[in-house]
Order: sequence, then structure tokens, then C-alpha cells
Amino acid sequence: MTAPFSTSDRPRLRMRPKTDARRIRHGFPWVYANEVVLDRRTKALAPGTLVVLEDADRNPLGLVAVNPMSKIVGRMLDRDIGAAIDQGWFEARLARALALRETLFDAPYYRLVHAEADGLPGVIIDRFGDLAVIQANAAWADQRLGDLATAVQAVTGIGTLIKNSAGRTRSLEGLDDQNAVLSGALPKGPLPVPMNGATYMADVAGGQKTGLFFDQRPNHAFAQSVARDARVLDVFSHVGGFGLAALAGGARHALCVDGSAPALALAEKGAAATDALARFDTRQGDAFDVLATLQEEGATFDLVICDPPAFAPSKQALEAGLRAYERIARLAAPLVAEGGVLGLCSCSHAADLSRFRSASVRGIGRAGRAPVLLHTGFAGPDHPQLPQLAESGYLKALFFRL
Repeated sequence: MTAPFSTSDRPRLRMRPKTDARRIRHGFPWVYANEVVLDRRTKALAPGTLVVLEDADRNPLGLVAVNPMSKIVGRMLDRDIGAAIDQGWFEARLARALALRETLFDAPYYRLVHAEADGLPGVIIDRFGDLAVIQANAAWADQRLGDLATAVQAVTGIGTLIKNSAGRTRSLEGLDDQNAVLSGALPKGPLPVPMNGATYMADVAGGQKTGLFFDQRPNHAFAQSVARDARVLDVFSHVGGFGLAALAGGARHALCVDGSAPALALAEKGAAATDALARFDTRQGDAFDVLATLQEEGATFDLVICDPPAFAPSKQALEAGLRAYERIARLAAPLVAEGGVLGLCSCSHAADLSRFRSASVRGIGRAGRAPVLLHTGFAGPDHPQLPQLAESGYLKALFFRL
């Protein structure tokens, strides 16, 4: 338990008259700038300041961290307006997050903290054995990174902590993009990570995001279940996500396609570590171009998976993003052998499941193929969703038999 804080010392942030505060009371974790009274005093608050959020009638709603520079002006931290956001507070949240992961997994490779759903808004922590990568994507967490890092070590015993500052979210919060080693030392090379019977190589120092995407683990497992003796094409493969899982499941051969030569080099190392290098190949290039070229070559595969980056990262990009998802489906479908499986993924929170599915089916239809939906997948349980926050349900995976 943390010691109570004197609430009289904390500034107040009041919601506008006629603004409905019920969704905040019902668990929505964000307060938007157009919902609150932003007077001169409020605008002068330093990003990350803790304030008491009140409804229009001055009834307290909870303790929020503010950032007047952001459209998300407030992030709910605690319903107790007297809570002290200190190392003990972090330890309590982290212990609860760790207990869930230790129930789910028998090895310490997982997302330890998934932001709002684990009670730490804007905070991502991925664990790789005795090493963790922290993304503090909100001003309040970046300012308290010392307490957070100490709490991570106290709760987990992890020796090496790395701060990863890449990504659009930190820039929206007005934060720097400087990575740092918070404790321990950078590994001398990529880290081997076991998942679904395969071994992946994670570049935690210079790779994308934290070095590996744990969220696709259950979707890799489904693809693996239909991959025995299959010829597999993994497009936007990064370090070999679906391809290596398929090989571990007995695929005859896997071709991984990505625009990044370093990512494909890690995929090749993963294939070697999975004892499947003889059944593995890579092709570097723009995914759209490679799909078109493979069709010109007359290539076909029993299992094709496309797992692109977010084509619709915001509402403004939604329509263009949906057209891109449709195009991917149209280019990929002709490469699927009769009776084969096409897997299409989206990590765009702005494109909900219904619209993504519709775009995918349109693309498959435009390719002259007839789809049957076999399976719909989401992020793994180490990426829990906050039901009140649609953005936390960002990942969708659709598997069709053509």
C-alpha cells in the first residue's frame, strides 16, 4: 500500500458543462482536450503533472496525469485521488501483471505490461528472459522512469532493462527519441526467443519496436496447425514470424518476404536455430512488387500469410488503409493453391474487424477466388484488451480457405 497523498496539494482539472462523465466513471481511461476546461492555469501545467479530475459539478472522478500538449489531455492512473504514484504503486501494478503472465506461460518471454489494460497508461514492457525493454510512451511514465525501472527489477528480478524511445506515440507526447540502457548491459547479439516450437532472434537494441512481436503468438499457432507438408509464403515476415512457426509445424518449405535486409538476416538465423534452414528461403523487396512478381513467375503456395504494418494508423488514414488491405488480398489470393489457406492480418486500430474483413473479402473476390472464413484471431492474452478502449483491440487475423 502506498501512503495517501494530500489531495489539497494537487491541481484540479474539470470537465466541461454538459460533457458526459459517465464513460470515465465506467472505466474509459482517456480524457480528451475538448472535454475539459483548459484555462491558462491548466495549459501551464507541465506534461506529466498529476491532477484530480472532476466532473462539471466538481465531483472527483480520479487521479489523472495531464499533458496539455496532447489531444489526450488526461490519462487515468488511479480512482483513489489520494494515491501516491511512487515505486510501491508501480510494484503493485507490476506484480498483478506478472501474476497473469506466469499463469499463461511456462517461460519468461512475453509482454509483461500492455499499457492501459495493465493499469499503466502508455507503458509497454516486453520481457526476454533476464532482459526487458520498456517503452514509456506517455509523459507521466517517462518522468517516473526511475521508479518504474526499479519496480520492474524488484518484482521480476530482471537484470537488464532497456529504454526504447522509438515510435510515433512519444513524438505526439512531446518526448525525445533517445534509447538508453537503464541497467545491465546491451546483449552482444540477437536474443533467441522460443515460441510455438520455433526459435526467433530478437534484436532488442536496433530492431523494430522492442525487437519482436509477441502479439501474433496465437495466430502463429493457428497457421502452424494448417502448415504440415505445406509450401508457405510469409509476406511482411519481419524476423520470420509465421514462416518459422510453420516450419516448426512441419511445413515443407517457407519463403519469407520483407523489405528489411537485417530482419531477413535474423529470420535466417532463426531458421538455423529451429533446425529448418534447408527448408527456408528469403526474398527482400517491396511486398506489393514481390507478390506481383511471384504471380508472374507462376508460383503457388499452400499457405500464404500477409502481416503488414498498420496501413490505417489513424482515422484520417482509414480509407487509404482499407484500400491497401484490399490490394494486398487481391495480390496474395492468386498465389494460393486450390484448397489452400490465405491469412491476412491488420494491426490498425482505426480499421475495426468488420471493415478489415470486408476489405479483405473484396480483394479476394477481385482476384476471382471464393473464400471461406476458417478462423478469426486476435492478440494473445499477454496483450489484454481494456473493453472500454477500442484501440486496445488493434490486432486482427483472418484465415480463409480459397
